[in-house]
Amino acid sequence: MSGGAAVSGGAAGVGAWRMPAEPERHERLWMAFPRGGYTLGDDDASAEAARTAWASVANAAAEFEPVTVVVDPTATRDARRHLSGEITILEAPLDDAWMRDIGPTFVVPSGGFAEGGVEQKLGAVDWTFNGWGAQPWASWEADREIGSFVARAAGACILPSLLVNEGGAIHVDGRGTVLVTETVQLDPGRNPYADRARVEAELARTLGATHVIWLPRGLSRDYEEFGTRGHVDMVAAIPAPGVLLLHSQPDPAHPDHAVMASLRSFLSETVDAEGRPWEIVDLPAPSELRDSAGFVDHNYVNHLVVNGGVLACGFDDPVADARAASVLASVYPGRRVVTLDAREIFARGGGIHCITQQQPAV
Repeated sequence: MSGGAAVSGGAAGVGAWRMPAEPERHERLWMAFPRGGYTLGDDDASAEAARTAWASVANAAAEFEPVTVVVDPTATRDARRHLSGEITILEAPLDDAWMRDIGPTFVVPSGGFAEGGVEQKLGAVDWTFNGWGAQPWASWEADREIGSFVARAAGACILPSLLVNEGGAIHVDGRGTVLVTETVQLDPGRNPYADRARVEAELARTLGATHVIWLPRGLSRDYEEFGTRGHVDMVAAIPAPGVLLLHSQPDPAHPDHAVMASLRSFLSETVDAEGRPWEIVDLPAPSELRDSAGFVDHNYVNHLVVNGGVLACGFDDPVADARAASVLASVYPGRRVVTLDAREIFARGGGIHCITQQQPAV
């Protein structure tokens, strides 16, 4: 296959489960609500900005599909103040509010049966979570329990995994292809004893992956103090079989201009699980290059697909925001694109995709 050693085909030990592509039908959306800590910031204004940003995503998603938000008991009053009455609230201890990473990855049976021949309807991979590679600033005593908590609440069959992984570190096409990043799954802070073969075998067992594409790295900011060390959902998405939506940084002054040019070249030499070369669709970044902490990682690839719609990141950049909405509408035909201000979420380390996790319909 194209792509050399960075691509795996025909992974052994494919399991009875399949992770559906994000555009497939959802049963509901899961989120967490920010509680006291670094996400809320050091003052009331910052805390309200974070709560408002998270709630705007939940409230917008609730117009398309059912939404459940996990809330730390200390934040329940604030959550009820911000969230629509249509949203279900479940209380559980939390360290943080990045549901894509702390929650489970939902899967469905690849046939009619799973787990010893017993008919199943929904599975949930409970990855091991250790604060994005045991980051010194992170705490995860509560967050490491959220995967199983959400799985039980959803009535899913729990698939425990010893692989340290996060939902933002994988992207699938629902047909066997999975995108990962060498600096995440092979991170010594996450999986010091793993190699590609072991990771691929686990992705086959849990997600039904038959073809793993190993991106060499992620965006520049992801390797700074509060980064994830290369989450793929800041770089690429798969809106349809054989189509790759790719972040683009047009400005040569930004370090990700060279990073994304290199990744685009790499991905253009790979194929999906069915052997098709990718149709690459570029999604240019907004015009802002820096904030007070340095070069930003603002991008539109970190969007969320919902039933009948797409929740797009906005950056108060009318030209770039409109261009991104147009591109998203073209690759998700028939869906309504809703642009939400994502600057407060990105300022805290992620985007709309990072704070959400879809539960597929079965």
